[in-house]
Amino acid sequence: MAYAYATGDLLNGRHPACMWGDIVYVCAMSSHIIKNHLDQLKQFTTVVADTGDFASMEEYKPQDATTNPSLILQAAAKPEYKHLVEQAISEHSDSKLAGDDLIESIIDRILILFGLEILKIVPGRVSTEVDARLSFDTEATVTKALHLIALYEAEGISRDRILIKIASTWEGIRAAEQLEKEGIHCNLTLLFAFAQAVACAEAGVQLISPFVGRIYDWYKKDTGIDYQGAEDPGVLSVQKIYNYYKKFGYKTEVMGASFRNCGQITELAGSDLLTISPGLLEELQNTSGELTQKLTEANAEASDLQKIHLDEKAFRFMYNEDAMATEKTAEGIRNFSADIVKLEDLIKGML
Repeated sequence: MAYAYATGDLLNGRHPACMWGDIVYVCAMSSHIIKNHLDQLKQFTTVVADTGDFASMEEYKPQDATTNPSLILQAAAKPEYKHLVEQAISEHSDSKLAGDDLIESIIDRILILFGLEILKIVPGRVSTEVDARLSFDTEATVTKALHLIALYEAEGISRDRILIKIASTWEGIRAAEQLEKEGIHCNLTLLFAFAQAVACAEAGVQLISPFVGRIYDWYKKDTGIDYQGAEDPGVLSVQKIYNYYKKFGYKTEVMGASFRNCGQITELAGSDLLTISPGLLEELQNTSGELTQKLTEANAEASDLQKIHLDEKAFRFMYNEDAMATEKTAEGIRNFSADIVKLEDLIKGML
């Protein structure tokens, strides 16, 4: 009896027979095993988990992880993470703090406890966000960032494993500039405008998070067009920023964020990093076929972008001209601030 195995059957564990008399014919097989899109993406791009859920991080094995007030609030409300909130509260049982100061200190501790658990899973960095209500206060943002870093360092975590997440306002960018000079690396979030990206690069910021999906949302609502693939305004925004940074030698890392579908992700294969929700990570993992690197330094060098400089006046004017960016940044700050208040209320109910 003779058997010949097709590549797909072997990969699926099946062994159908191909017989010609008593002669055994072994079908030629490709040595190339097709990987899923997630595995291929990791060859071009650092994959980051956009979640506060530890189980998802363990399943998809990202290099880094990002959190924000909304994700922490969602996680803190789950029974499996309630012990971290309870621990933070318990550690303050003998505190001399009271009122808003006590709540603020407990929230800081919750952020650190979540960060510590995440760092047990990911080999790289975790992003911990400064209170969004400080988005227009440079000094207060710097003070809070220094405090968070001190809390991490007290736990034996070096600052190179932490990214302080700050909204991409002019004041936030200036705070990040100060922190970077002190060796504290920052992730500038709620970034929607090219002006914000340029200002971050000029400030020497470590990493930016342009919000692909929220840009797409705004343009879809504004025009009624369901943009796909390379025509997606969110994709085009990140592509332009990536090309600008690479062409002019900026070291700031580009991490696309806030994705609505896998098409947006695959169009940005090659970006320095991409932070992806568990649902889309699963979809990428379950999708086979070849994935092509779309963003390259060679393409960036060939682009026709011109270098610009933005002082505060130029930044504010250029940013204000972008209706989408001004609306979405303001909306994001409001929503993150509201979720901080909800987290505060959750804690008050447990005291």
